[in-house]
Amino acid sequence: MLVSFFAQMIIYLSIFTRVPSYKSPDKRRKKTGVSVIICARNEAENLEKNLPKFLSQDYPDYEVIVVNDCSTDHTEEVLMDLKALHPHFRYTTIQKDNKFTHGKKLAITVGIKAAKNDYLLFSDADCYPESNNWITKLSRHFSKEKEIILGVGKYERKKGLLNILVRYETLFTAMLYLSFALKGKAYMGVGRNMAYKKEVFYRHKGFASHLKLLSGDDDLFVNEATNRSNTTVEIDPDSFTISEAPQNFSEWFKQKKRHLSTGKYYKRSSKLRLGFEFSSRMLYYITLIWMLFRDQWMWIALGTWILLSIVRLVLVKLNMNRLKERDLLLPSLLLDPLLPLILVTIQISNFIRPREAKWN
Repeated sequence: MLVSFFAQMIIYLSIFTRVPSYKSPDKRRKKTGVSVIICARNEAENLEKNLPKFLSQDYPDYEVIVVNDCSTDHTEEVLMDLKALHPHFRYTTIQKDNKFTHGKKLAITVGIKAAKNDYLLFSDADCYPESNNWITKLSRHFSKEKEIILGVGKYERKKGLLNILVRYETLFTAMLYLSFALKGKAYMGVGRNMAYKKEVFYRHKGFASHLKLLSGDDDLFVNEATNRSNTTVEIDPDSFTISEAPQNFSEWFKQKKRHLSTGKYYKRSSKLRLGFEFSSRMLYYITLIWMLFRDQWMWIALGTWILLSIVRLVLVKLNMNRLKERDLLLPSLLLDPLLPLILVTIQISNFIRPREAKWN
């Protein structure tokens, strides 16, 4: 218990302090052209609602490209109407081929090849930018050295226990991938808010190394293409994207099942770092519960829990403030030990039924 306790303390004090202490550089980069790429399949309603917010960005030189990937709803009509109103908007349609099936990676590749600019920003049809400065904030980090920018994708805050679970898991994931990126050890990004140079995509032959997988267009690509110096983060609130949270547990379960299916393909160093955090947390709670029922160790166990909880609450609160989250602090006391159990259950489900459930 003491070993896992100190491991958790080291993680919180050396890793999770990085986002709260990070100061975004005041970049004055010339606003060169950027291309925003969004892939959609049967997302007519979301496109109608969210796409205008991407098309009304306060940025002098940009285009928005939507790849309509085999949609069977009225996506085409929505895109045609928006095209008539916005000259900087383009779209292309992939027709369904009964002899050939494909995932989202083909749609992204089509969008990248269609892009006029070298700086590429990515999001999803079910997202919208927090402000009209999204492009400005996310693209300001591009330089000769910085090729990959990791942004923050949040979920709408609503009532209900599921919403708290979804937002806390998203917050904790963001704390992990942003903190490790700031430490020079980036391992993933979220496809609903990230950016990279076109040359990075071609240098790594696109998604060739994991093309057989439906998922991984964001995290596996970053895991492969990142190094200590070419990746940075953007955590200004104006740079956030917002998505509608899953409506039921089954929907969220399938979503996490798809996301977690790619973890085994990460670099070994990434798996070791994530495994260390995950296993030390599980080990701590297992041994804590065991020792609480041993009279001679109960007070030591309780003391470690109080101390770790204070440190955790302070740092979770600081991260929440930086990432503009609310109402997750007290639930974190319960969700911190429960979340690993939920994720283990999802991973077991992946082993039993490994098939990925959805295109995006």
